[in-house]
Amino acid sequence: MTNILHVEGVEQTELETVAFTVENGVAWVSLNRPDKRNCMSPRLNRQMMRVLDALEFRDDVGVLVLTGEGTAWTAGMDLKEYFRETEARGLQGTREAQRESYGWWRRLRWYQKPTIAMVNGWCFGGGYGPLFACDLAFAADDAQFGLSEINWGILPGGGAAKVATELTSFRNAMYHSLMGENVDGKTAAQWGFVNEALPLAQLKDRVSEVAQKLLTKNPVALKATKDAVRRVREMTYDNAEDYLIRAQEAANSFDNEGRKEGIKQFIDDKSYKPGLGAYDKSKQSA
Repeated sequence: MTNILHVEGVEQTELETVAFTVENGVAWVSLNRPDKRNCMSPRLNRQMMRVLDALEFRDDVGVLVLTGEGTAWTAGMDLKEYFRETEARGLQGTREAQRESYGWWRRLRWYQKPTIAMVNGWCFGGGYGPLFACDLAFAADDAQFGLSEINWGILPGGGAAKVATELTSFRNAMYHSLMGENVDGKTAAQWGFVNEALPLAQLKDRVSEVAQKLLTKNPVALKATKDAVRRVREMTYDNAEDYLIRAQEAANSFDNEGRKEGIKQFIDDKSYKPGLGAYDKSKQSA
């Protein structure tokens, strides 16, 4: 059953821009403007932050999947509502709109739970922000990825150019940005924009499979690991080495029983092999 997060004093049209459901430990969150190919408007950006807030520490949520209703993941920023209408309010309107959009992308990058982008259709421009924010990404073979900004006279801003250079090669990023041509999901996987591409009919099952595997892992270790991977990418080796040592110490102090239980089940109980799966969390003492 699809849910809409209700907030007193907020118009229904704004509340309906994001839908979600929680099933078997997974929160399926959808950009919900299918008639606009899920373009991100100020209203959607505000509601998405509220939904992320509401789900982040729920006990029944261990993984968050971000997808789109209809035939698109997101066609990027709403040119009318995000650009024209906010720019008409001057610099203040522009800055407010930027804070609302970049704010939830930033929140998603450092989310408490593992996150997965399920790109079911179009992913354009500003959509590269939440795409990069998610820890993992899977796409339909025929999904369309594009930085079309050059075609209407601007540069791929809002972090989009940075995302392209982070996820693919220099030459791919330059061609993608300068030409304004789309690539499909298969090419997006080859370029590194997503982990895998597969037929649309198989997409949700594959994402569900990955989500369920993540749910078997220690949640403290998951959070520490996803943060570590993002942090060390910008560090020298020595700085990364030191950071990872401190991060491991911090994780151990927060959940040392989990680490001990995993080692016990491997060394003493011989009940699992770390290279083949996770230890049994149900046997861990509180």
